[in-house]
Amino acid sequence: MRILSADYGRKRPVHPASIAAIVVGVLAVAGAVYIMVRGLGLNPDLDFGAGAYYYADIPDYQKVLNWDVYSAQLPFCVYLLLFLGWGAVVWWLWKRMEK
Repeated sequence: MRILSADYGRKRPVHPASIAAIVVGVLAVAGAVYIMVRGLGLNPDLDFGAGAYYYADIPDYQKVLNWDVYSAQLPFCVYLLLFLGWGAVVWWLWKRMEK
């Protein structure tokens, strides 16, 4: 805690790049919200519900993949443990690289 520091109360100058980054971020979020609220870019003939923005450019998306071909050979918990194990390995490698 540096309450009695000599520079206490002095304001540091704000870098113009910081201001530009904040402005761009706010404009990007505002633009995305505006597009979603107005429904811009959506084709009314392609109603995919919540995934409309993701699947709107793929007509007949349901017919692209044959969903009946894949069947899991192992219980779900095995796949979950493999996923979590992979995440732990990657996290360990990442922490090791940061040293």
